[in-house]
Amino acid sequence: MKKVLIVYSSRTGKTETMANYLAEGLRFAACEVTVKKISEIDNEEDIVGYDGYLFGCPTYHKDMTAGMKQFLFKAELANLVGKIGGAFGSHTHSGESAPMIYDTMLHVFKMDMTDLGALNLTEAQVGSTDGLKACQEYGRAVGGKMA
Repeated sequence: MKKVLIVYSSRTGKTETMANYLAEGLRFAACEVTVKKISEIDNEEDIVGYDGYLFGCPTYHKDMTAGMKQFLFKAELANLVGKIGGAFGSHTHSGESAPMIYDTMLHVFKMDMTDLGALNLTEAQVGSTDGLKACQEYGRAVGGKMA
């Protein structure tokens, strides 16, 4: 069974909700999933040992949180070259974080990213049936890429 680590930052609970819906989709694809807040990651050793990774963060002031930026520096030390990946985030109006994380994973970490791009939902979409389905389908697609 493939192992996937989902690491996220969330201030209002919307991105955390997305992380949990993504985990459901990955489980539908027969993956073993670990979900952690960025505050639970102390160093790069906490990141290694997984087959796939999903990193998520909300957008605040057209940027990702400072905590996510610090986490990405730790993740870079974990040498994730060639690992399967995806990125996600929630936002109220602009949504820059998820694509920035996706690009970092693709171009800096040299990961094998999902062809779907970043999953980027408005806060209103997160709580909807369509938002739930979008997260589950994204998770299932990442899991399918590992099959």
